[in-house]
Amino acid sequence: MRLVLASTSPRRRDLLARIGVMPDRVVGPHIDENPLKGELPRVYAVRLAEAKARAVARAEDEIVVAGDTTIALGRRILPPAETEAVQRELLAALSGRRHHCLSAVCVIGLDGRARVRLADTIVAFKRLSAAEIDRYVACGEGLGKAGGYAIQGRAEAFVRFLSGTHSGVVGLPLFDTRALLESAGYPLS
Repeated sequence: MRLVLASTSPRRRDLLARIGVMPDRVVGPHIDENPLKGELPRVYAVRLAEAKARAVARAEDEIVVAGDTTIALGRRILPPAETEAVQRELLAALSGRRHHCLSAVCVIGLDGRARVRLADTIVAFKRLSAAEIDRYVACGEGLGKAGGYAIQGRAEAFVRFLSGTHSGVVGLPLFDTRALLESAGYPLS
């Protein structure tokens, strides 16, 4: 039995290694990640995780694992920070507020059945000054990331409260991932 990681994120590969899992193949799925009109954040995260898993060709002896991390401020899905200007806007919106980090994971087993779980982590940022936002944007680590920050880096110093799974905020909820891999029959040590 072989494992395919449907993600090019080095963070997801590193997180899998923490539970003793090394993918046999890594494939970047190509899907449309735009939210559907009126789509709620939880539904969006689950839909994307499953779409990423299904977008990767799977041989008979392969299990596929994929994930999606979505940052939600109320019912609003925050985009990845593709530019510094967008990142500044995202950090200003998160400043002093609680938000949800929705980390969905999908495992497609040998039987072709998709198994999906969603981890909802509440994260509260301290109030950020304009200078703090500028320094964080200048370091570059939040570009391309959901919500404009990387909790495993400098942004962890902004977190005054976290309830849920830290690994889910990084990019893959390990408790849920392990449970799904076990339910799909993948051998874990």
